[in-house]
Amino acid sequence: MQRRDFIGGGSAMLALALMSHSASGAADAPRADMVTPSLRPVKIKNIAIGEGQPKVIVSTTAADSEAVKTFVRSQALQVDSDVIELRLDLLHNGQDAAAMAQLTRELYAMLPNKVLLVTFRTKAEGGKQAIADDRYSTLYQYLLTQGQMDLLDIEMYRPAARELVALAHQQQVRAILSSHDFEQTPTQQEIVSRLRQQQTMGADILKIAAMPRDPSDVIRMMAATWEMRQRYAQQPLLTMSMGGMGAVTRLAGELTGSALTFGMAGDASAPGQLEASDLSGILTLLHRAAEDDAKSS
Repeated sequence: MQRRDFIGGGSAMLALALMSHSASGAADAPRADMVTPSLRPVKIKNIAIGEGQPKVIVSTTAADSEAVKTFVRSQALQVDSDVIELRLDLLHNGQDAAAMAQLTRELYAMLPNKVLLVTFRTKAEGGKQAIADDRYSTLYQYLLTQGQMDLLDIEMYRPAARELVALAHQQQVRAILSSHDFEQTPTQQEIVSRLRQQQTMGADILKIAAMPRDPSDVIRMMAATWEMRQRYAQQPLLTMSMGGMGAVTRLAGELTGSALTFGMAGDASAPGQLEASDLSGILTLLHRAAEDDAKSS
């Protein structure tokens, strides 16, 4: 059997598994005759998130600004990633609004052809630092008005989330609304509900990540992604099961409907990440196999 035949067959079997899981686990699973909603790709620079194969995000993991700048300078020349995520919570001065705004301006200038995503992942959702809600909001407001970026990750359950999305749009910045669960994987209904709520709140990209306890959790995440894409999504999705068990979700986005995926260059910023070079190669291989299927149909 040729490799592309194996991949195509594997994709078909996975799709059947997702449909079977949806049928057995959700009373309102997508029907074959349903019209898939029209998705609006997010186009930044020359990168269209939501079109073609999933785009690869690589995160900074350094604790000081100079090391971050060295890393980003090197990543600007790499072809294996499309988005660079600045993880503020991993920096020792990540809550210093003025210093972080200056850093975002410097990094943005280094990335004429890549998307700059800025994230302060709070400790409550798996990040490095705890931060009070009012300080989180003040930090993000300052970054949006004094810094420079393409995308900002906003945790959906922060009290000021809607206001921050609105401010981001005023500043011509796209917003990701995100939800993370490091303890378990929610039900399929709950995953879809959170993604739909993010869309209602005005997010440009909808994100959920959860920790699986067994393979059924991984399949549930993929089935929920497929259901959301088929029934409700008007904005691109970013979904994943974390840890090594969930690694398949980082590869299968073109099948399930997740438009972005995280890779690593050096240290991982979250459990289960794959090397960006390996990830990009596999995504390209799967995309070509899907194109071959489309040409032969």
